[in-house]
Amino acid sequence: MLAELYYPSLLEPKDLDAHLEDGWFRMGQAIFTTNFLKFKEVLYSAIWLRIDLNTFEPSGTQQKLQKLNSNFTIHIREAYIDDAKEILFEKYQNHVKFDTAPNLQQLLFGHGSHDIYDTLEVCIYDDTKLIACGFFDLGETTSAGISCFYDPDYKKHSLGKYLMFQKMEFSKKRGLDFFYLGYFAPGYPLFDYKLDLSRTSLEYLDLVTDVWLPIKQFSYDSIPLDTMIAKLHMLHNALKKEQVNSVFQYYEFFDADLINSLNGLRLFDFPVFLFCFGINTSNPIVVYDVRDEKYHLITYHCIYETMFEQKDKTRFNTHLLQLSKVLYSTSSIETMVKVISTALRRNTNGNFFILDLVLKEV
Repeated sequence: MLAELYYPSLLEPKDLDAHLEDGWFRMGQAIFTTNFLKFKEVLYSAIWLRIDLNTFEPSGTQQKLQKLNSNFTIHIREAYIDDAKEILFEKYQNHVKFDTAPNLQQLLFGHGSHDIYDTLEVCIYDDTKLIACGFFDLGETTSAGISCFYDPDYKKHSLGKYLMFQKMEFSKKRGLDFFYLGYFAPGYPLFDYKLDLSRTSLEYLDLVTDVWLPIKQFSYDSIPLDTMIAKLHMLHNALKKEQVNSVFQYYEFFDADLINSLNGLRLFDFPVFLFCFGINTSNPIVVYDVRDEKYHLITYHCIYETMFEQKDKTRFNTHLLQLSKVLYSTSSIETMVKVISTALRRNTNGNFFILDLVLKEV
């Protein structure tokens, strides 16, 4: 699954370690993974990040922030929610330009009935005034930064970064191996600050190999979403040469399985696909999966018809889809073109039962 949500009744520290290593992250009392994001109707790849604490050393930036904020008091302790934190969180929300949880109760507990995480907080005080707070979870050998919020009046103190450094330093002193940062989204600058926390110790989870690699190996020329789009456009152009019409589509509900009421349905979670047999929800479509570097011809179920009108013909939003069956897979554009074009030539009645015969001949 490219997007998935899980509600564990119990999460042992070692289990949190395993989920974090696989590119999962906390959401309330659930844990989720996703590989694609949408901000203001624009799609991005989600690239998961972590710091190797065994090699992490304080940077020049961290040392400067330590000196700048030396007059503040820091407390690290078991997390709890009170009015002072809720008021500070609301003030922070009114300042930032992105969506956050409506309150700390929702942020930490969501729809859960009990706390399954071992959560600590870093609180920063100017004398007795709470000016910044951040939460992070502890595993057996790892930790994960959950959130940071601060008083906008102290913006020049870079308290968001300062909180992150405090979490990392605490985790290193505790003897943990990794500190997980969540994701960044290439092309969307909001999360780019994570890339500057520790370049020498920063790693990313490569979607193709499912291996954590040094961030210096990350290439903006091979972003998963961009690769999927490019591969589908290549197939579209190859089909066009064979007089086969195809239609590229952005799928609006690629992350629907992260919605609580839809969780567990194992919904179709590719953000882009091609209609190759006409724009008809009863016909097969093609996706490109960067994980196995293959095109897949698939069928699906339309499990819900929305009330939306597809005004933008490149954005499919009229039906919620569920993967049914993979009919054929190949890394070869030429072979996929042959399968599709042959099936279309032999079809005379709009019924694609002939596709089974074509696939047996390939």
